[in-house]
Amino acid sequence: MHRSFLLVSYIIAMVCSIGFTSCGSSESGNDSGTTDNCDGDSDADTDSDTDGDTDSDGDSDTDGDSDTDSDGDSDTDGDSDADSDGDSDTDGDSDTDADTATGNDTESTSEVDSSSESDTNPAVVGPCDIYETGGTPCAAAHSTVRALYGTYDGNLYQVRRPDNTTLDIKVLSPGGFADASAHDDFCKGVECVTTVVYDQSGNGNDLWYQGSKEVPGSPASSPAKASTESLNVSGHKVYSLYIKPGNSYWRDGSKSNVPVGAEPEGMYMVTSGTHVNGGCCFDYGNSETTRKADAAGAMDAINFSTQCWFGGCEGKGPWVQADLEWGLFPGGSQSWNPGQKAFPEPYVTAMLKNNGTTEFALRGSSAQEGALATMYKGALPGGGYSPMKKQGAIVLGCGGDCCKPDGGANLSEGTFYEGALVIGYPSDETENSVQENIVDAGYGK
Repeated sequence: MHRSFLLVSYIIAMVCSIGFTSCGSSESGNDSGTTDNCDGDSDADTDSDTDGDTDSDGDSDTDGDSDTDSDGDSDTDGDSDADSDGDSDTDGDSDTDADTATGNDTESTSEVDSSSESDTNPAVVGPCDIYETGGTPCAAAHSTVRALYGTYDGNLYQVRRPDNTTLDIKVLSPGGFADASAHDDFCKGVECVTTVVYDQSGNGNDLWYQGSKEVPGSPASSPAKASTESLNVSGHKVYSLYIKPGNSYWRDGSKSNVPVGAEPEGMYMVTSGTHVNGGCCFDYGNSETTRKADAAGAMDAINFSTQCWFGGCEGKGPWVQADLEWGLFPGGSQSWNPGQKAFPEPYVTAMLKNNGTTEFALRGSSAQEGALATMYKGALPGGGYSPMKKQGAIVLGCGGDCCKPDGGANLSEGTFYEGALVIGYPSDETENSVQENIVDAGYGK
């Protein structure tokens, strides 16, 4: 009897405990419909739903939406937007930009292009990035205007005041434009000159003016005035390298990855059709290390001028030609090339490529719009130009046999904004993409 009484008493006590639990008591979330806290539901909170939190949306957080995270939106990815892709934008894909591509990229297209982007960390692409993607990396990259690599954040050029103090002009941001305000502040009230245009490729192929300590030159050689021409590029004020007779720049790149001999190479330059003449020779490209006119094929450089070397030219130019030494070639021979065209536009893209043994090509366009025209693509000239005999120096603003201490001075004039020499024979597709990038840069805008 005693044991039976105790058992019955225990059962009654348990029933009472369950049936009369006080409001607000705590319990586990594994209830089965018992009401324990006076709110009329079966969970442990004080609202009227059964999800165990303090709102009424049916999930397990407290942000009032219908998912299970606490970010305040209606998806389940835990970020602060309204899609379910797990990133912080609102386009519904799995990257962090605001486009609608479906990949996990961090730019606004699924391939390398030169378009402007609206990401918080945009992927900037420069001409040398495009050449590298095409398998023809830049051996040298020069500009007074902008970075030619998306990640380049170093010096573009150096200016010098009459008191011989100097200042390196950097880009404003990686992949960006020149800091013209630093140029203006440093040169305010005085006439600065440009002493060097730095190589962005990492190969050390900096172009110093002929007549400097680094590149001794003739007494008639001098650096270009630094502030002669300013322009806008995508709304940024920048300066050109404005070459006049007597100005030229040079570098021996034969031991720093500039192609030599019959090795294939390509190059481009952005220049101007409004500041030209017929003097010898406004070149940018591969030249002699001796600074002498050594042989046919010892040079491989873009020439942009009104110079008609062999005669018979049609029109007044200026033309994109090839300085292969001992002549400026409008095509594959000394005869005039009927495929040639003049480029009088204020901003011009000029291109030359040469495989070193059998073929070279000349291309050009406005740098503000349009596709490249191919003025010539075919065999190298006869008379010793195949194979080529390049020596690997880089020249800007003059011919190959100019400006050494016992020589004369440059007779040409022209404008240089940007350019590069590349290792290998670039495809037409690569060059077309470079042209698109130049147009997108916004020269004159």
